[in-house]
Amino acid sequence: MATSGTTLARTDFGTVKQAIHRKLIQKLNLDRITESNREEVRRQVSSILEALVIGESTPMNLQERERLVQEVLNEVFGLGPLEPLLADETVADILVNTYKNVYIERKGVLERAPIQFRDDAHLMAIIDRIVSAVGRRVDESSPMVDARLADGSRVNAIIPPLALDGPCLSIRRFGHKRLSAEELLQNRTLTRQMLELLRSCVMARLNILISGGTGAGKTTLLNILSSFISNRERVVTIEDAAELQLNQEHVVRLETRPPNIEGKGAVHQRQLVINSLRMRPDRIVVGEVRGEEALDMLQAMNTGHDGSLTTIHANSPRDALSRLETMVAMCNLNLPENAIRRQIASALDVVVQIARMSDGTRKIVSVAEITGMEGDVVTMQDIFIFRKRGIRETGEVVGNFVPTGVRPKFAERLLVSGIQLPVSMFEVQ
Repeated sequence: MATSGTTLARTDFGTVKQAIHRKLIQKLNLDRITESNREEVRRQVSSILEALVIGESTPMNLQERERLVQEVLNEVFGLGPLEPLLADETVADILVNTYKNVYIERKGVLERAPIQFRDDAHLMAIIDRIVSAVGRRVDESSPMVDARLADGSRVNAIIPPLALDGPCLSIRRFGHKRLSAEELLQNRTLTRQMLELLRSCVMARLNILISGGTGAGKTTLLNILSSFISNRERVVTIEDAAELQLNQEHVVRLETRPPNIEGKGAVHQRQLVINSLRMRPDRIVVGEVRGEEALDMLQAMNTGHDGSLTTIHANSPRDALSRLETMVAMCNLNLPENAIRRQIASALDVVVQIARMSDGTRKIVSVAEITGMEGDVVTMQDIFIFRKRGIRETGEVVGNFVPTGVRPKFAERLLVSGIQLPVSMFEVQ
């Protein structure tokens, strides 16, 4: 639609949208419109679009006109083609592999999305809109950036020259509706006995480490376990990107800060963990340990901040302890391995392993207790495990949760806290 009076084919919707979008921007008073509410803006845009469409003699029915209004609104005030995906609550992750290829994760399974951007410049404009909203920037001198959307969803963008084929964008969705413990039971993520055990561990102020791979549901489980903390306790949360949704009355939320344009001013998790110890916390909840802060977290657990919770990326409880050991070694304090392992064995009480199965479902595959040290080895024992038996033709994972028959050593601590669990809970059925 280069000139007025030119009739475009109905199928050339993208060209129509671009041309009308350009003319619309010229007619809109953007400074004034951003002060208005979205419905008022929609009425104004609809009115202007109606005149533009009629003036251009473009063949367009009511449904196409409505679609055009919505897409132009998304381009002007939202995140363009991403808006329909962000509005879909069933979409967990949005992965943009250059402007032509967009994938989404729904119910744990990746699928291609029926959208794409016009070109690299269009995708870059959307990335700039996201990162500038939180005071970050992305360009050739700083080609990687972490940010978050207004709803808390985590965003990572990487652009050329690091991304060879063009800008890439990853959005890890932040659920609008927080999953409840009952919903985890309905989804068969765990059994009621396992949930009751974990609830008791939180209430008895045991230190819990949640381990799992990417997208396994660690943060969701951390949210649910955190909900069992008493309202009478002061909780300090420390995160890279604020995701935790605690309903307690006495919560202080801390978040790391990246460096500014000059490369200064960064505040890392370790600094926040150290600072939190001066804030008189009853419990410290670290969204994820991934570096030197592991040492300070372990020391906090060992010095009166019982009941602290955190997550870690690992494929098994044993791997989780190995990763913690490596993170503590990153502090360059030349601590002997045996001292680090004793610190870990003394600080942690329970390791919960959660995994995403091949069919997209999440399962707590192990609830393990750390029992102490034998020589140079941290000893553990499984209390509950998920025993996988196979896969159905539909791809559904078949298995069941079983107790190992081991009564945990921390059962005495539960009793002291006034929590008595039936012995039958731990018996092999």
